Amino acid sequence: MFLHMRAAGEDFSEIVSQNLYRFPGGVTHSFTGTAEERINGCSLKTKENLEIVGGIPAERLMIETDSPYCDIKNTHAGIQFVKSIWPSKKKEKYEPGLTVKGRNEPCLVRQVLEVVAGCKGIADIEGLSKTLYHNTCR
Repeated sequence: MFLHMRAAGEDFSEIVSQNLYRFPGGVTHSFTGTAEERINGCSLKTKENLEIVGGIPAERLMIETDSPYCDIKNTHAGIQFVKSIWPSKKKEKYEPGLTVKGRNEPCLVRQVLEVVAGCKGIADIEGLSKTLYHNTCR
């Protein structure tokens, strides 16, 4: 089961808690709440978001790009950790081999990995990648 939650932490937690016995397993995503409401992950936009990411155990974390339009922007706090950049063009001028500017292409999951590693102070990004991959398979 894959559950989407945004701006409904209290209700979401209550519903899941009341029905936990019905779930053999699952994942929640698109978390935008406080550290107390933390269930899954969060946006990488604010300093508070980055602090919340830092508090999620790596063994409980999966990452995604949230395609198509939730890319990491220059105004987001997480941008400080981004090292990988792909050439892009506006969608009207698309060229094969380039990403579409402003669209969160699947290859950009690498940027999410870099931000998560930075938030957690993890230098071994490949090791973190393997842990997250294992979490996803599990």
